[in-house]
Amino acid sequence: MFQLPFPVRDANATAGSGGLGDLPEWDLSDLYASEDAPELARDLEWLDKECAAFAADYEGKLAELDADGLLTCVQRNEKINNIAGRIMSFAGLRYYQLTIDADRAAFLSDCQEKVTVSTTPLVFFTLELNRIEDSVMDAHLTANAELRRYDSVFRRIRAMKPYQLSDELERFMHDLGIVGDAWEKLFDETIAGLTFTVNGEELNIEGTLNLLTEQDRSMREAAARELARVFAENIKTFARVHNTQAKEKEIIDRWRGMPSPQTGRHLSNDVEPEVVEALREAVVAAYPKLSHRYYELKRKWLGLDVMQVWDRNAPLPLEDSRTIGWDEAEKTVMESYNAFDPRMGEIAAPFFSDGWIDAGVKPGKAPGAFAHPTVTNVHPYVMLNYLGKPRDVMTLAHELGHGVHQVLAAEQGEMLSSTPLTLAETASVFGEMLTFRKMLDKAETKQQRKVLLAGKVEDMINTVVRQIAFYDFECKLHAARAEGELTPDDINAIWMSVQAESLGEAFEYMEGYETFWAYIPHFVHSPFYVYAYAFGDGLVNALYSVYASGAEGFEDKYFEMLKAGGSKHHKELLAPFGLDATDPKFWDKGLSMISGFIDELEAMEE
Repeated sequence: MFQLPFPVRDANATAGSGGLGDLPEWDLSDLYASEDAPELARDLEWLDKECAAFAADYEGKLAELDADGLLTCVQRNEKINNIAGRIMSFAGLRYYQLTIDADRAAFLSDCQEKVTVSTTPLVFFTLELNRIEDSVMDAHLTANAELRRYDSVFRRIRAMKPYQLSDELERFMHDLGIVGDAWEKLFDETIAGLTFTVNGEELNIEGTLNLLTEQDRSMREAAARELARVFAENIKTFARVHNTQAKEKEIIDRWRGMPSPQTGRHLSNDVEPEVVEALREAVVAAYPKLSHRYYELKRKWLGLDVMQVWDRNAPLPLEDSRTIGWDEAEKTVMESYNAFDPRMGEIAAPFFSDGWIDAGVKPGKAPGAFAHPTVTNVHPYVMLNYLGKPRDVMTLAHELGHGVHQVLAAEQGEMLSSTPLTLAETASVFGEMLTFRKMLDKAETKQQRKVLLAGKVEDMINTVVRQIAFYDFECKLHAARAEGELTPDDINAIWMSVQAESLGEAFEYMEGYETFWAYIPHFVHSPFYVYAYAFGDGLVNALYSVYASGAEGFEDKYFEMLKAGGSKHHKELLAPFGLDATDPKFWDKGLSMISGFIDELEAMEE
């Protein structure tokens, strides 16, 4: 199945669109000129014929191929992936621009169905690849240097060998994927169609979530209560989606013999379960010195006896509430990228000038933000919902980092360019850190520095603490669903158990907050995705500490790491920097950076 992009940032969205300047919109013509483009019809026809020809040429014969023959087979498969990816990128991106448009939704569904039907004959490819004996595969890789480039792809595919089903069942699973996609679309369309009325103004979910960052506490409370009211009205739908998706996953995992619901994610991330568990344990153990300590500081800054959930992302009383126009945001990020290395700025520039960013908030547009790589012979596209707050500038820096990474990795080709999720955040979080440091250096007063530090700490807590709490929620949800159907109240209780643990005693929880799991897209689109954020943040913090120490040749090593795409394991990528994620102390290095920022904030109180 060819996966669509989806909004991946935990949206603490922003408000009001005045004074932002001209916001860029996507020009998707680099993919196809329109849904009626003859090139699109040609590619759909080519895909159907080539998949059938590929199956006729290779099904039942992979084990008989020599090294040169296997290379030709892989390259043909790569071309198929490219064309299918181009079609689905175009259909998916159009849909996310306006998810409530019936024609776009129908076009996406039609493309998905056509691509699925066309590619069904290819199911044999990975199954037969996994049946090739290890000694034979090793001999092929030794015999052909070009084939050896794909070693990491083969290794990841063959990691699924113990969980492979019969050819007939695998084809059935492939076809059944359309049904799972329908539940994802139901979630997307439900979220996009929600309307919220706050102080007489009708808003979508993005605009309403944004109000949680307003200076006016009564406005934040009104938004939080309205979110709770609307979520409650729709909670049965969200609970049905989660029950169905989790049960479908449990059935598939059981048939495959996977030892845990997380196994598939760990395999696709090319990361060892014990590394993820070490990360989780390190973050949970650090809750008291990170989130608990920071939110106690924030409670005092806000002058409250206890904080409510609508205070979590409140701006500080001394924070500058001005709107940052698009031109200023672009300049800030580009200066930061160029200061690190002009090559980075050069890669980033076309995103702004050539229609590779869609920035404005519009009715029916998907919430959140993402960077979608499309295919390696086109370019990535970045989606934002930009409304002019400092966090929006950070989100721009983040998604642009993804874009730079995807451009650099594209030279690896279709099968090797895509990074595991654990490494996919490397350039994005690093780009954020560069932008933050540039803004911190420009701070003219203690107050400005305090606001910037507090904002960065909050973002890091949202990226590390909040995402590990999300991961724990998913682990508990899938374990509970394996025992039987979950009511909305059951899911609510699981949500509250992880929220209280991660946020600490500075908070009280309003009635209705228990439903706030309902709007998080990751849980539906990509189960257990969220720990990758914490992994990426910890990894980048450790990388940045090496950069800040003045390590010689860092920039060149960094670009080589990004160019590698998915061709290397995290251990191999980090070795040139003297880092190793399998070392439990590795995570402490990243968490210490956050703790150090909080130390500085506490010192400002003295």
